[in-house]
Amino acid sequence: MRVGVPKEIKTHEYRVGLTPGAVREYVHAGHEVVVETGAGAGIGASDEVYRTAGARIADTAAEIFSTAEMIVKVKEPQPGEWVQLRSGQILFTYLHLAADPAQAKGLIESGCTAIAYETVTDARGGLPLLAPMSEVAGRLSIEAAGGALQRHRGGRGLLLGGVPGVKPAHVVVLGGGVVGTHAARMAAGLGAEVTVLDRSLPRLRELDELFQGRVRTRYSTIDAIEQEVFSADAVIGAVLVAGATAPRLVTKAMLKSMKPGAVIVDVAIDQGGCFETSHATTHADPTYEVDGIIHY
Repeated sequence: MRVGVPKEIKTHEYRVGLTPGAVREYVHAGHEVVVETGAGAGIGASDEVYRTAGARIADTAAEIFSTAEMIVKVKEPQPGEWVQLRSGQILFTYLHLAADPAQAKGLIESGCTAIAYETVTDARGGLPLLAPMSEVAGRLSIEAAGGALQRHRGGRGLLLGGVPGVKPAHVVVLGGGVVGTHAARMAAGLGAEVTVLDRSLPRLRELDELFQGRVRTRYSTIDAIEQEVFSADAVIGAVLVAGATAPRLVTKAMLKSMKPGAVIVDVAIDQGGCFETSHATTHADPTYEVDGIIHY
């Protein structure tokens, strides 16, 4: 099979569909791999490194889309990419179709077979291709929250772990899956006071056993979410519904009672691989003051 790896064109996307090591595995298995020139620049892998691994370097993405039997990417195809797909071709990448109906329509019209990383499940029902990015996102969300809590960035002027004699920040994690678990691990490791909410009692028991009392668990209800969000210094949105858009658990009405300068980090695993850091401003102005979109 001829496998094509185009350079990612979405803004702030630095990953690449196949690393040089992965290319070696494909070539060893008897496949041909074609990589667009410069595709590995974001990970520090030059064209020469890919050639050494056995890949052929293409000058343009158009060459790859027109000749490859399978396209391996990271991010969902952009409009200029999905129009190059064709019937009988395989696309293997993150798709996140629930939040992008235009892309879904474009893929259907192309006739290609599109396989979404985020919907591939293992024998136990897990999401092995989504999990690594969720681990990264969960850990980065705490770094983002810690930075946003700094006073000069509009936050409450708190250290996540506090200092001797000063109470640590209260971090609330909505969702106890992979993102939430790694967010809680990072926050607890820094010394924050952490509460994780989830609707699965078995998962809450697992988290309780995992953290051995260092993290408080709570069953997620509307009342519980309100109480925790109102008392939080930082809220991490870590809810994933496989194949669907994540629910909005923190409402605009809730923002009225949040602490001024509290931080909300919404991990948008289902919407293209980024997270958004925001501040609750004042009780009188319950709106998000968005700091920025951070891509991972």
